[in-house]
Amino acid sequence: MKEYKGLDLLNNPFLNKGTAFTKEERKENGIEGLLPPFVQTLDQQVAQAYEQYGTKPTPLAKRMYLMDLFNENRTLFYKLFSEHVYDFMPVVYDPTIADTIENYSHFFLDPQNAAYLSIDDPDNIEATLKNAAGDRDIKLIVVTDGEGILGIGDWGLQGVDISVGKLMVYTAAAGVDPKSVLPVVLDVGTNNKSLLDDDLYLGNHHERVTGDTYYDFVDKFVGKAEELFPDMYLHFEDFGRDNAANILNKYKDQILTFNDDIQGTGIITLAGILGALNISKEKFTDQVYMSFGAGTAGAGIAKRIFDAMVEEGLSEEEAKKHFYLVDKQGLLFDDTKDLTPEQKPFTRSRSEFANADELTTLEAAVKAVHPTILVGTSTQPGSFTESIIKEMAAHTARPIIFPLSNPTKLAEAKAEDLLKWTDGKALVATGIPVEPVEYKGVTYTIGQANNALVYPGLGLGAMAVNAKLLSDGMINKAAHSLGGIVDTTKAGAAVLPPVSKLDEFSMTVAMGVAQQAIEEKLTDKTDAKKAIDDINWEPKY
Repeated sequence: MKEYKGLDLLNNPFLNKGTAFTKEERKENGIEGLLPPFVQTLDQQVAQAYEQYGTKPTPLAKRMYLMDLFNENRTLFYKLFSEHVYDFMPVVYDPTIADTIENYSHFFLDPQNAAYLSIDDPDNIEATLKNAAGDRDIKLIVVTDGEGILGIGDWGLQGVDISVGKLMVYTAAAGVDPKSVLPVVLDVGTNNKSLLDDDLYLGNHHERVTGDTYYDFVDKFVGKAEELFPDMYLHFEDFGRDNAANILNKYKDQILTFNDDIQGTGIITLAGILGALNISKEKFTDQVYMSFGAGTAGAGIAKRIFDAMVEEGLSEEEAKKHFYLVDKQGLLFDDTKDLTPEQKPFTRSRSEFANADELTTLEAAVKAVHPTILVGTSTQPGSFTESIIKEMAAHTARPIIFPLSNPTKLAEAKAEDLLKWTDGKALVATGIPVEPVEYKGVTYTIGQANNALVYPGLGLGAMAVNAKLLSDGMINKAAHSLGGIVDTTKAGAAVLPPVSKLDEFSMTVAMGVAQQAIEEKLTDKTDAKKAIDDINWEPKY
């Protein structure tokens, strides 16, 4: 990086040390007298910042304070984050980030080194990326178009906050150097009327551009990003269901790329199912899988579980018999209208059921199918009702139930209810953080099916060895790497490891992924551990 001095240095969040600049550094860099005279250590700054954090009355106020710190001093921010990962994750990321996304234009103070690309100005893509990167060597981009944000839908340009938040987790969890990352938003308009009617909305004030013009814009971005940052790992986040799979399918065999909603959610759900089966001791290929919600995430998860069943030795034809997708129309059949390409492989034939025309609700589908696994990505709050869960539990000893929709207000069920309705038999993971549940003298630890358990380590492993592509083998390795971390012999054991140990098992995942890339000859590197050590960043001055 070029040399920064004076106020330029203090205003550069990647280089600023604030009150930790020594007397010699202050003199050398022309900042004498621009800071209070006492020289603090990083630990003192962390203690001071945490004290301030504790005075903030709400999660949103806490997040706003942390964002100010992030904008001023990345090292201090990440040192503080690393010491309080469990407490900070729901504040820095989901669910609190939903509030800042919905209010981004009204809260806006700092662009946070993001690149704002407008479909109305496609010729500026190269200049924008160069301006946003500055003299930094970019290795990781998280890009969104804001159409499918979390469970809250289309928030246009304001979705850029999700790109910033994801990158924070990459660094906190896996030690990705914050100087090497770039958040990007593709502003193609929005169909959110509340934004279009808001004079303060900072994005393009028109409806979403679709079709060839949209895909050409994405293509121009990918091409320029590859040209400028040839060693880049490109992470797509929260694209709409009509575009997400098309984009991933176009680029996944050409460049090192990943879609968290399709692949990440599938990996963590597979890891949770494997964890649940470690507890129940049941066989993976005996399970009957039902998804409530068959959009980008729901269909993506089904594909990952399906691929894992095929890896376990089932033929594709046999594996497909284990899957049932339920969406707003009810159970999806091969003659259901407007099926997406991702849904089609998992549809059923009406001839399988005597009452096919009646299977228009989740409850009817559960009664007809008797699933052993029920995964919710529907964003329909409370849709896993007591009668549905009791019906499911009547036909399987240890039902695996994952209400994954988030934020909290969109969850299909509460963990405590699922345990109560199944008399403690359910093996539960949620999409949101949940405190342990006491039931009949047993403390049940609830695993959070948080993609953050997987995607930071997956990305670090792939970047460390500069893999040519992200293969299915590398993705499956990430899911299996989370096994063995939880003590499954303990009563009330979680199906997934705790977020509090995020940094530890991110390294486990990274090692597995990097080694898999080496074995598949997708890299010239030969030593996974050295490659990871070489790229790993720690928050210190």
